Amino acid sequence: MESILNNRPALAAEVAKVAEVAGYLWQKGWAERNGGNITINITEYVDDAIKAMPAISEVKQIGVTLPHLKGCYFYCKGTQKRMRDLARDPMANGSIIRILDDCSSYVIIADEVVNPTSELPSHLSVHNYLISKGSPYKASLHTHPIELVAMTHCRKFLEKDVASNLLWSMIPETKAFCPRGLGMIPYKLPSSVELADATIKELDDYDVVMWEKHGVFAVDTDIMAAFDQVDVLNKSALIYIAAKNMGFEPEGMSQEQMKEMSVAFNLPK
Repeated sequence: MESILNNRPALAAEVAKVAEVAGYLWQKGWAERNGGNITINITEYVDDAIKAMPAISEVKQIGVTLPHLKGCYFYCKGTQKRMRDLARDPMANGSIIRILDDCSSYVIIADEVVNPTSELPSHLSVHNYLISKGSPYKASLHTHPIELVAMTHCRKFLEKDVASNLLWSMIPETKAFCPRGLGMIPYKLPSSVELADATIKELDDYDVVMWEKHGVFAVDTDIMAAFDQVDVLNKSALIYIAAKNMGFEPEGMSQEQMKEMSVAFNLPK
């Protein structure tokens, strides 16, 4: 069967980024078994031939009405699929879906009938929010970075911006590349409406949000950029933990030094 990616280099390149990131997630130990999810808005790469493609699945309900997604197309990691397998073959471990005109249902159009992640309603709700505010962000990533998750088992790091300031202070690049910091969401049932709503609320102020004792949810212009933010934040967590393991509390950059960084690089204050 011919793949939807054939003779569509721009779309193929975006899916290749997904495969590359999936490999990184597995290599870092952030995607055990079928853990983690990736969803990207690929509507800008859809041509008339794709729009004319018939559904290869029955109509499936999202479970919520998302008015800004009418006619949109998404690549979605498949439910129960492993990141290590997605890295090897993204179109056998994910699918492309079309949101129908009622904005509350979708169909799979390519390449195979791979049902999207069970967290699809949450991911699509975030994309609906991003479009509603005119955001350029097209990718959403959920993964389980070990050191960041470990930090959420300490109550003080769950307080607003405590973790952000600590992580920024570990190495200048964190402030430069993750200028909005890390939002914190108290524990909620995975895949729940409550978790999705809390995530959308936190994305007003952050590009990466932490789900207590669970993982992170990141958004950005493409999947590689979303991964980079999580990677940089987790590097700072590793530096903090390395210092603690050496038997001392890391000094970190001062508030004055971080303010200097913000001015020099025109970052959010």
